[in-house]
Amino acid sequence: MFLLGLGLASAAPLQAQGDGDLSGAPFGTARDSQAVGRLLDSLPLRAKVAQLVMPWIPGAYQAFDDSAFAVMQGWVDSLSVGGIIVSIGSPTDVALRLNRLQRRSGLPLLIASDLESGAAFRLNGATPLPPNMGVGAAARDSDAFEVGRITALEGRAVGIHLAFAPVADVNNNPANPIINTRSFGEDSYLVARLVSAAIQGLQQHGMLATAKHFPGHGDTETDSHLTLPLIPTPWRRLDTLELIPFRAAVSAGVALIMSAHVAMPAIGGSRERPATLDPAVMQGVLRDSLGFRGLVVTDALDMGGIVNKYGAGEAAVLAFLAGADLLLQPADPRAAIDAVTEAIESGRITYERLDRSVRRVLLLKRQLGLFRRREVPLDSVPEMVGSRRFLPFARDLSTRSIVLAGDPAGVVDSLRAGPRSIALVTYGEENAGSVGNTLARLLRATGHRVTLFRLWPASGRAGLDSARAVIRKNPYTVFAASVRVSAWKGSVGLPEPVADLMSETFRRRRTVLVSLGSPYIGMQVDPLGAYLLGWTASGLGEWAAGRALTGEGPITGRLPVRIPPTFPLGAGLDRAATRLP
Repeated sequence: MFLLGLGLASAAPLQAQGDGDLSGAPFGTARDSQAVGRLLDSLPLRAKVAQLVMPWIPGAYQAFDDSAFAVMQGWVDSLSVGGIIVSIGSPTDVALRLNRLQRRSGLPLLIASDLESGAAFRLNGATPLPPNMGVGAAARDSDAFEVGRITALEGRAVGIHLAFAPVADVNNNPANPIINTRSFGEDSYLVARLVSAAIQGLQQHGMLATAKHFPGHGDTETDSHLTLPLIPTPWRRLDTLELIPFRAAVSAGVALIMSAHVAMPAIGGSRERPATLDPAVMQGVLRDSLGFRGLVVTDALDMGGIVNKYGAGEAAVLAFLAGADLLLQPADPRAAIDAVTEAIESGRITYERLDRSVRRVLLLKRQLGLFRRREVPLDSVPEMVGSRRFLPFARDLSTRSIVLAGDPAGVVDSLRAGPRSIALVTYGEENAGSVGNTLARLLRATGHRVTLFRLWPASGRAGLDSARAVIRKNPYTVFAASVRVSAWKGSVGLPEPVADLMSETFRRRRTVLVSLGSPYIGMQVDPLGAYLLGWTASGLGEWAAGRALTGEGPITGRLPVRIPPTFPLGAGLDRAATRLP
């Protein structure tokens, strides 16, 4: 059931801080409905259509007279779009930008962001938290709730109302190039539990939640940013696996559900039509079968899985006809508005269908209190975002997310027992220059003698040979690799020469692989012995992994996914802390 709070209507000072509870009666009160009805009747056709369009903007600093910012202001001033999706930036820069756009907008803007693993996913300096798969490794509902709560408080402080989170995909395909650690895991029931808890944490603290990507993006081997993935599995498998977390999200009262740009012929019958454009999926399954009453939102309409074939205008029309209420990130916002307006004027889309979606959007804005207060106080941003009060939980969760999948030769146990001479060989992609810094510092602080050597994607034969020379001089080797999901990349994994170096070292020396990103890089290493999962090289992930290797922290996590062929779902060794921090 779609749940929205009654309390928000009379709590404007709290809304800006994210303290309003969004878990009350469906679509608010009769008074809300009447007020929105009057507003809806006053809007011309094109203004109604524009309320459904949400373009994307960067969050980084720009002067208000910058030419790029002028384009964003034009979407608000001239097109009268209904909302904005904001990306990465500093909290203050984001708040300043959003306040400016809110002041210029005739109607309040609905602001959204991809806050998948906390506000730090988009806001620099926000509380660092593990990605969802790290939360799955700790496997506590209370953790997912608290992540949602902190996300809501930090996000609302800068003017964000809607999180495109939690990810409800079941990552049951290790070759998936775009979901990976964004998922809570491959156990659909664990994912369902954590999705439900995250929704409650978000919505009870003033931020709308979005379960994504319906009907499931976990069993793909193709990045939908580049092309259209095909999921050929039968309906029975979808019904008993992929759909389980989405049913749980509906039961938890999720406000929005985002569609996936994936083809599922078992539902819609087409191998070429993405779910976003398929009424059989978005109406027949989501509305009719699952009983979802909230807002349906598309994934970004500029992604290759949809725009390459249909174009900006027709993609928006087809998504709306399939059942979408909000049209996200069209390649050309003006073309999208023009196309949907023309489709209504020609009779292809009915006025009643349009009003139904616009009413839902306006009700959300009213219940968020945006018609009374749409800007946020800038002096409250540093009081909330990255506050020290959230740090104990972040440290505790990061520690409990660490998984020692296996240690057959006792290498990790030996490192935890006392000082050793270690070759620390790191590999990173965008963050190659910083991977391993915290790990090296913690190892050295506990007496280990560490020689640090860095590899990155451009490392050639000379770099690999230099790494081998460092490895030969030390009896222990720790590889620390940060391989992360990234849109438009199409794959997730180690370069083959780096994986070969790891395999060679595992055969010859006492070696540990520490993954600070994708857990599936272990599949590239043969033999794979001691394997420690730290989930992220940013924030506290490397700190927690370092404490696990030095014995300053306990190890208690369990693998929320399989790492074929070596480690099964649920693998994990417990280790108590062996020294005081």
